[in-house]
Amino acid sequence: MAIGCGFWEYNVGSKFRIYLSWESYISSNSRTGAIQMGLLVFLSYVILLNTVVPISLYISIEFIRLLQSKWIDWDNNMYYEPDNIQAQARTASLNEELGQIEYIFSDKTGTLTQNIMTFKKCSIRGKFYGDISNENKDNKRTTDELQAIKFIEQDNNFVWYDRTLIDDIEKNENNDINHFFTLLALCHTVVSEEQDDKIIYQAQSPDENALVTAARIFGFAFLNRTQSSIKVRFRNKIETYDLLNILDFNNYRKRMSVIVRKHGQIILYCKGADSVIHERLDPSEKNIMALTHEHLHKVASEGLRTLCLAWKELTAVDYENWAKKFKKATTSMERREEKIDKLYEEIEKNMKLLGMTAIEDKLQDGVPQCIERLTEAGIKIWMLTGDKIETAENIGFSCQLLTDNMIIKRIDVETEEDVTIELNRFRIELIEKIEQLFNIHIDNQNKRLNWKNLGINEYKFNQHTNKQINIENFQGFSLLITGHALVHALSDQLKIKFLELATMCKAVICCRVTPLQKSQVVELIVKHDKIITLAIGDGANDVSMIQKAHIGIGISGPEGRQAVLASDYSIGQFRYLERLLLVHGRWSYIRISKFLRYFFYKNFAFTFCQFWFALYCGFSAQTIFDAFFVTCYNIFFTTCPVLVLGVLDQDISANHSISKPHLYIVGQKDKLFNRKVFVECALHGLISSCIIFFFSYLCILSSIEPSGVVLSDFQTFGFMVATILVIVVNLENALEMWYWTGIYIFILLGTILLHFLFHFIMYSTLLRITFKINYPYVGIFQVALKSGTFWFTLLLICTILLLPVIGREFFRIRFMPSEIDKARLIQKFGIHKKQTTKNQIDPRQRQRQRSLSIRSTGSGYAFSQKKGWGPMITSGTLRTKSASRSDSRQNHKQ
Repeated sequence: MAIGCGFWEYNVGSKFRIYLSWESYISSNSRTGAIQMGLLVFLSYVILLNTVVPISLYISIEFIRLLQSKWIDWDNNMYYEPDNIQAQARTASLNEELGQIEYIFSDKTGTLTQNIMTFKKCSIRGKFYGDISNENKDNKRTTDELQAIKFIEQDNNFVWYDRTLIDDIEKNENNDINHFFTLLALCHTVVSEEQDDKIIYQAQSPDENALVTAARIFGFAFLNRTQSSIKVRFRNKIETYDLLNILDFNNYRKRMSVIVRKHGQIILYCKGADSVIHERLDPSEKNIMALTHEHLHKVASEGLRTLCLAWKELTAVDYENWAKKFKKATTSMERREEKIDKLYEEIEKNMKLLGMTAIEDKLQDGVPQCIERLTEAGIKIWMLTGDKIETAENIGFSCQLLTDNMIIKRIDVETEEDVTIELNRFRIELIEKIEQLFNIHIDNQNKRLNWKNLGINEYKFNQHTNKQINIENFQGFSLLITGHALVHALSDQLKIKFLELATMCKAVICCRVTPLQKSQVVELIVKHDKIITLAIGDGANDVSMIQKAHIGIGISGPEGRQAVLASDYSIGQFRYLERLLLVHGRWSYIRISKFLRYFFYKNFAFTFCQFWFALYCGFSAQTIFDAFFVTCYNIFFTTCPVLVLGVLDQDISANHSISKPHLYIVGQKDKLFNRKVFVECALHGLISSCIIFFFSYLCILSSIEPSGVVLSDFQTFGFMVATILVIVVNLENALEMWYWTGIYIFILLGTILLHFLFHFIMYSTLLRITFKINYPYVGIFQVALKSGTFWFTLLLICTILLLPVIGREFFRIRFMPSEIDKARLIQKFGIHKKQTTKNQIDPRQRQRQRSLSIRSTGSGYAFSQKKGWGPMITSGTLRTKSASRSDSRQNHKQ
């Protein structure tokens, strides 16, 4: 337009300077003056056309996001009553991204599970305790058929049915049992506290709390500790052990030990992962370890968390020599940690196996259903856990992250060469299976595999597969990989190949991973795939993962609030994630998308009216509208309805949103606002402005009222265009709105009435008399509204612009309905589709399900990922109220 101004001034304006003189600082030369005028007009149009992206756009978006965050805070359906935890939006800038999540990275313990550990079973020197058999010993009785054993010191979460262990403890004939429970009572960093005459344990991890509590219930009670001693009560007899050393847990050791002394006897007690303990056993323990390994397989198949216990008697000389070297290492100024770890390794060897423990960590309520719906919504879920691969796999089946109809690949190797071989083998198997099931041929097998490039919807495999070949109802691939293999898979040489195969899988489980590896996995997806990711966890070991993902979700739980403090949103239970994403996330995305579409449409319509007028005013940057109208257009005359749309609009109800998770895919594909939609908004605004401007111009061009009033003056024309523009764009907003309420109708009509009231006051003679100003628009309001031409033009233009929109929507919904349209019709007319039973299991599938309990072949183990409390205990830094007084009172009562 600045160029057009230059040409007009050069060819026309320069010849009429006697009537329209140029400013004194403009050159008298026609060409130079035209160029200068063009540059000045350019700056004027920069100011005049800034309404395309006004400051009110940013303010409106932030206001909408703030209220959307409040909907999350105020949603009582995400309130966890047992712990009094309400969902909380800790940021207001990511609400719409909650509706575009494609990957979820989840911790297991405390996130998918309750993190309430219960001692369930154990094996002591090859004898298994915890299972109850019928008299014929052919099968096991269910817990419903049994009555739990009552103990003197009963715990609410502890339930035990096996009388055999109680009898063996009471006989006091097996010294191995005494050693087993003595280890549980001594080998830990738990501290005790007296509350209401009861001993309360404060443990670094729920696992330790469960083990120490079980030992107390069985008669081996830990009472209290100092930095150099541990007081216990064994078989109602109080004893004190000298605490010589605590060999604390860390992420690499995967075990902890204590060295204690009693009556001159020095004993090392150790507990840790089965693989770690196995490497440090005396060769004579080979047979016992083999038997214990069978028990580990057995309990791991049930998804229980396991660890092994071992002990070793030390001579005074050996210990003194080791203690001297240890003291020297702890005071070393160079490589202290390395020297200490080396001494730990030196003394923790040639141990004797005591047995193993099995702890149950139940799934949270609603987790399987939540994961199933999120999967149907097109979201891939990766579980990143510190547990062993076998336990993680069984939890994956329990929460429906894995199914029997998936092809599961396990990578449990330790060298880079083996990882490379396994990844290549998996890729070949994956290609062969895809070609077999989908009747396609992958020509370039070196190209990165991608479901989209193959033309296959991975969430609707049944639509693509050959029914005769896919008799097992194939549901995709899944990958299980251990932390040792992941070290190499994330290397520069293999990370792209790992990424390719992992993204082809419907579910991925990374086991025995460190907090650093969790963040590296998330970073790999974020960096290379450019998609929206979400990480959810409950502990300090999940903080790095939460911070790497686009959106972090923290769960308030027993492990503290570190994850919550590092997160963008916090919830009380994992199951609330489906409502957060499928309801609040999807609604937020839809609302923001519709808000932006409409906002750009109305501003393009407004701005292009200025452009059309420039054709008639020599591109002089003269505005067609009253200056007050230009100021108020985006503040009063069009803003309130679109704010209500961005805050209250919803396509279907919350319950329908959860029951139809496939609607979430709209946000993942960004269908509602993208470049194509933006261009459509611009064209819509262009066409609307063109019709509003030129139809108004043609209608009043030669219009004269019967009273003799001419309507073709500049002020009347500008007011007519402004009024029609306000009414049309607000009615367009009404057509965009799905969820009509009394509030919305009131605001919509109020906005239009405000426009008329504003101009009635501004254009009245009263204002001119009061402020004594010569305002050129005085009286225009009354003249225009008394004119039949004005009302005819308004009706004509509204009909021309709105009827095609209504007709297009009718045709689309009638003949080409989207998934959202179908869902809205189902909700409106109460149509309920008949749902076929998903779990129709043929005999072969039943056999596979019956064999689920023996699928796994190893144990699960997970300590807290944080550094242990050992140094604080031995230094005397960690102190609590003594529990010995409470125990003495209990003994007195007995």
